Amino acid sequence: MDVPYDLTSYVRVLKMATTPTTEEFLQVSKIAGAGILLVGFIGFIIGGIMLLVTGGF
Repeated sequence: MDVPYDLTSYVRVLKMATTPTTEEFLQVSKIAGAGILLVGFIGFIIGGIMLLVTGGF
């Protein structure tokens, strides 16, 4: 592992990185939120099915 080489590559990546615009940030936030809601909904459906199958009422 060549530490000086690794550090220069990290610095190069940080120099190329830019802060997202407000529009980009909102788009990523909406997509991530939709993904979280989708996973939660699927979990809710699976939980409901498990209650019906096992008679957990």
